[in-house]
Amino acid sequence: MSFTYPAFLFALSAIAIPVIIHLFNFRKFKTVYFSNVRFLKEVKQETQAKSKLKHLLVLASRILAITFLVLAFAQPFIPVVNKKVIIGDKAISIFIDNSFSMDAINKNGTLLDEAKKRAVEIVSAYKATDRFQLLTNDFEGKHQRLVNKEEFIELLDEIKISPATRSISEITSRQTDLLQGFDNKNKTAFIISDFQKSVVNIEQIKNDTSILFNFIPLEAAEKSNVYIDTCWFETPVRQYGQVEKLHVRIKNSSDKVLENNSIKLFINSIQKTPSSFNVDKNSETEVTLSFASNETGVQHCRIELNDFPVTFDDKFYFSFEVAKNIPVLCINGSQTDSDSPYLNKFFGVDSLFIYSKTQENKLDYSSLGNNKLIILNELKTISSGLGQELKRFMTNGGSLLVFPNSETELNSYKEFFLAIKANYFERLDTSNTKVDKINLEHVIYRDVFDKKTFSATNLDLPKVNQHFVLSKTTRSNEENLLRLQNGDAFLSKYDVEKGKLYISAVGLTDEFSNFAKHAIFVPTLYKIGMYSQISRPLFYIIGEDESIDCKKIISGEIVFHIKGINNAFDVIPEHKVLDSKTEIIIHNQILDANNYNLFSNSELIDGISFNFNRKESDLTCLKNEELRTDLNKYNLLNFNILELNSKSFTESLTELDQGKKLWKLCLIFALLFLATEVLLLRFLK
Repeated sequence: MSFTYPAFLFALSAIAIPVIIHLFNFRKFKTVYFSNVRFLKEVKQETQAKSKLKHLLVLASRILAITFLVLAFAQPFIPVVNKKVIIGDKAISIFIDNSFSMDAINKNGTLLDEAKKRAVEIVSAYKATDRFQLLTNDFEGKHQRLVNKEEFIELLDEIKISPATRSISEITSRQTDLLQGFDNKNKTAFIISDFQKSVVNIEQIKNDTSILFNFIPLEAAEKSNVYIDTCWFETPVRQYGQVEKLHVRIKNSSDKVLENNSIKLFINSIQKTPSSFNVDKNSETEVTLSFASNETGVQHCRIELNDFPVTFDDKFYFSFEVAKNIPVLCINGSQTDSDSPYLNKFFGVDSLFIYSKTQENKLDYSSLGNNKLIILNELKTISSGLGQELKRFMTNGGSLLVFPNSETELNSYKEFFLAIKANYFERLDTSNTKVDKINLEHVIYRDVFDKKTFSATNLDLPKVNQHFVLSKTTRSNEENLLRLQNGDAFLSKYDVEKGKLYISAVGLTDEFSNFAKHAIFVPTLYKIGMYSQISRPLFYIIGEDESIDCKKIISGEIVFHIKGINNAFDVIPEHKVLDSKTEIIIHNQILDANNYNLFSNSELIDGISFNFNRKESDLTCLKNEELRTDLNKYNLLNFNILELNSKSFTESLTELDQGKKLWKLCLIFALLFLATEVLLLRFLK
């Protein structure tokens, strides 16, 4: 037990007054004459015993009355565990969880409404001179200061549900940063939340023992939610007229089994083939939606399902582009006969490709970035300048296909391939062989052959007269698309940053092989050209993806705009150019999940989509005992869990801040013993 005003305890010396009165009784005695003294001794003994008992009881009553009266003025209290009550003004930080999960319902309404109510009760438990900070998941600038009660209530009324999510360690760190700048030693922080398992990272809390942290858990009446987690296509690029297969992952965060629930796909606001799904309790399922891309250009899409009461994750937005054409550049060697008729016939007549060619000595390096696929055809050497530009081209998402010359200068190729961590040409092997293995699992050949009837032994594959032998290193990310009988690579693929590199062990002349005349040549080059398109993300996550790679190369003064598809939303984002690549910086300007268009001045550049973070979709929350166990595990002794029970919440908070006060009880006892003294004097004869 402790005292708010211990100086008053000196008044306990007043106990000496009734003691002195008891010891020195100055009352005069009268002489009483008796005619018969036979019973005098017995009466005298009985009177002395009763008188002594009465005096002792009166003395005890007076001592106890004075003692409890002094204690009432000293204001004794029982402090809460690990908390020292400090007199003076206080600084209090209150975090209100306004994430999507707080839109769930309990008996008092939504969890956010109850959180606001609890915040008001917290403020009511403190003095008018105390100062408060309001904090939400948005970490807004106006919340980074201490305010009085009235300002706090005004800020509290403005809080709305937000897509932002913060972990417990981020919240405590932000509260600590503000409270550390407050001079008073009495600092308290409250966190009012449903404490979802996905955001509780107690192990990462950087504790400040000078601050008392209080968790106030809120619980929803029903913790069930069905939501769309993500989606992806089976193939990396979209093609006009091709049947696309869209995979959708659906999660069920409830104890109910769902059957025949509907799911809808909209493309440019037009509903495609509807479907349904079944999902077991607390599990996930995958639904495949098929449709044909019948339009070129940007396609804005969304997937929908129906669920209640948590609805923010019932829609999932994504966008993609069906290319009208693919620009292809062929760089031929400086020799006059290096121009390949096979490449000219293939790329020159297909409307999907815009084909251009040039000789290496006439190449404009600044135009390389305008292409999706670059073909090096029979270059004897790769200069250091060309090598740097080609590396930058692949880094930004372009594809490069290399056909060597029989007189290739191996050292220049080796230097270029080593710079991009690819295997290099070691020597020219002039022995006759043939291709005998096709990588049917690779996207280039996945749907070219019928796997059930395919047999490499029965298939007439390209014959090889001579080929370059590629080095074999474990550091490269080589994928063999075609392999020779002797185990050497015939056609290999490498990932270079965002781009791709294809290396052929042979050139396109008859001197090397009959590959250019073989039937497998057409699907190979067609797929390489098709998949040279940059595979950009289908969607971005609000609050996480702060930058977007733009495919437009900046030249001159350009202003970018991000607009809603109905033009009701328009922001000008920041952009910067790095290595001939334009990066769009979002800076949290997009807060609503939807489809948007990216414009360069008035030119449509791309379609982009944003979705809310799915962390909030899993409504699994930690119980009080689990929170308490974690706090004890990491020795966070200055963290308390306030449970909401039948007792007045404000009263509980007052006890937490000021301890359990006993002065009222002391005053009652003082009055009780004064009454006892009066009764003893009046009725005890």
